[in-house]
Amino acid sequence: MKSNKLTRNILIAMVLGIATGYAVHELAPPDFISGFSGNIKLLGTIFIRLVKTIIAPLVFTTLVVGIAKLGNLKAVGRVGGKAMLWFITASLTSLLIGMVLVNLLHPGTYIDLAQADTNGVKELMGKTSAFSFSNFIEHVVPSSAIGAMADNEILQIVVFSIFFGVAAASMGDYAKPVVKTLDVFAHIILKVVNYIMNFAPYGVFGTLAAVVAQKGMGIFKFYFIYFSYFVFGILCLWLVLLLVGYLILGKRLFSLMKHIGNPLLIAFSTTSSEAVFPKLTEELERFGCRGDIVSFILPLGYSFNLDGSMMYMTFASLAIAQAYGIHLDIGTQMTMLLVLMLTSKGIAGVPRASLIIVLATCAMFKIPPEGVALILPIDHFCDMMRTGTNVLGNALATSVVSKWEGALEE
Repeated sequence: MKSNKLTRNILIAMVLGIATGYAVHELAPPDFISGFSGNIKLLGTIFIRLVKTIIAPLVFTTLVVGIAKLGNLKAVGRVGGKAMLWFITASLTSLLIGMVLVNLLHPGTYIDLAQADTNGVKELMGKTSAFSFSNFIEHVVPSSAIGAMADNEILQIVVFSIFFGVAAASMGDYAKPVVKTLDVFAHIILKVVNYIMNFAPYGVFGTLAAVVAQKGMGIFKFYFIYFSYFVFGILCLWLVLLLVGYLILGKRLFSLMKHIGNPLLIAFSTTSSEAVFPKLTEELERFGCRGDIVSFILPLGYSFNLDGSMMYMTFASLAIAQAYGIHLDIGTQMTMLLVLMLTSKGIAGVPRASLIIVLATCAMFKIPPEGVALILPIDHFCDMMRTGTNVLGNALATSVVSKWEGALEE
């Protein structure tokens, strides 16, 4: 009942946010619009920051407890191997769908060069160096566990947590008090999640009102075809994921979709995967996934299994090349696909993280990186679609691995 009420409130907040933003964009003077957008966006910022405060301790505690409960290194390797099999297959499928659709539909030819957001791209260009291939290993291995938690570097937290969890599991009964304490701590954090979720509708309202007030609904006039093709690609990806999910989970897939409805809606409207990590953890356990599997697979998925983002990275990169009339042969596109597979791992679950990868990839393949400015005006709405898809992919991955392990309760 409480879950249904939250869903209803979020849907109402989405409608009110878009309507309010549109009214302000159409009726208010430019100076007021700028101030309004900056102030109303604080509601979304507050919500995401509240969630981000508990991401690091939740990932650490749940992952350590999950590994410790698996019992031994052999079990960790078995479950991790099955998870990575799903992650790599899903990522390659997502990248290939994006590549095939761009080559068939040519969305880049419909991009209006006059609508480039040059100011927005300057901010992104300052962040691309961290995602070059040469710095990949440095990005994966933390120099400080505390620093990784302070910066919410999920992949680095995962690496440290795996070492800690394996060490705790190897010590047997001696480490049980620590594992028990971390387990209690994780449940306290999940209780905090319920309090924070009450603020979700306000965050959704503020986020959508801000972006519509600034951009207006008119951006769809220029980018309708580009956005429509991307949505078509996302639907194709959903179809593939759900079909595979049904083949493995059977009719329980429908129950899973009901359980993850709220996390999907929040991720879709706030464009932040991190915002739903705690709630998704709770709902997957309610669905029947065993706690130790959820605690192990889900944090890994947030670093290695971002299906919507992966598809968008090939879609956007190749569309920008088309907009500039740059021809890339299939061999070059396949090379780009493999580069994206590597450089995208560990990207933050926050808005526009995917664009940083797109920017770096364009520069690597001699595509004008400034071309990202062409897709920035519509990116918020694309981000809504890819973030929701990321959540679906990770929920399916966790459920499927639970099924494979015989750890999915009826």
